[in-house]
Amino acid sequence: MLATRTLLLRSTALKMALHPPPPVEKLIFAPADSQNNTQAAQFTKGSLDPSQLSPSPLTQFHTWFSHAQTSHVPHPETVCLSTASLPSGRVSARMVYLKELDPRGFVIYSNWGTSKKARDIESNPWASLTFWWAELERQVRIEGRVERLSTEESQVYFDTRIRGSRVGAWASRQSEVIEGREVLDGWVEEVERRFEGTEGIPCPEFWGGVRVVPVEVEFWQGRESRLHDRFRYLKAEGGEGGEGGEWKIERLSP
Repeated sequence: MLATRTLLLRSTALKMALHPPPPVEKLIFAPADSQNNTQAAQFTKGSLDPSQLSPSPLTQFHTWFSHAQTSHVPHPETVCLSTASLPSGRVSARMVYLKELDPRGFVIYSNWGTSKKARDIESNPWASLTFWWAELERQVRIEGRVERLSTEESQVYFDTRIRGSRVGAWASRQSEVIEGREVLDGWVEEVERRFEGTEGIPCPEFWGGVRVVPVEVEFWQGRESRLHDRFRYLKAEGGEGGEGGEWKIERLSP
């Protein structure tokens, strides 16, 4: 019986070797800038060396961000926030807006009551941010711990939002399943009635800012042949992140 099974397995393996399955059809393969150009685009707009780097990654980020603004990069504050849930380790990512940079780190605002990112951060306080400024062929990656801003701190930014966005923050139960748009519209109507005639809408307890306090920041400048310039700032052992303390700067191989 065992010999028969062995022969059967060998026969199957021989057939697969002589008649391999057809290749899987690729929906997208090595896309280029256009159908007329089959090679990937080259990065040629700049270079980066140690003499251009500030001792602090926050100062360096401010320099690059300001350059992106003056170079008319569309929405340079757009950033990918990645979080991971524990114990599963599943990673999720979404595009958000950077709203503040302060001496401790990078601040974004969102719903922290019902959102997926809120559940992730509740189990795992580590997150990453990734900025991509295509017009400058630059990327910045940030890793660090997440800390909540107080309601009082969040109120300062909340007051700058248009009324519709402030109402929406109260109304939306972010990431919850809803039957249809009319459900959301009904929640908005309820909040509108609640704050009718009131311009000073308070910031909800479940909504507000979080700060990613960096312990690692990488600055990436595209170069030809994918031989990019990469520099990583690492917080000194025992450092808490942010502006204070010493940072070690290392060049990374592309």
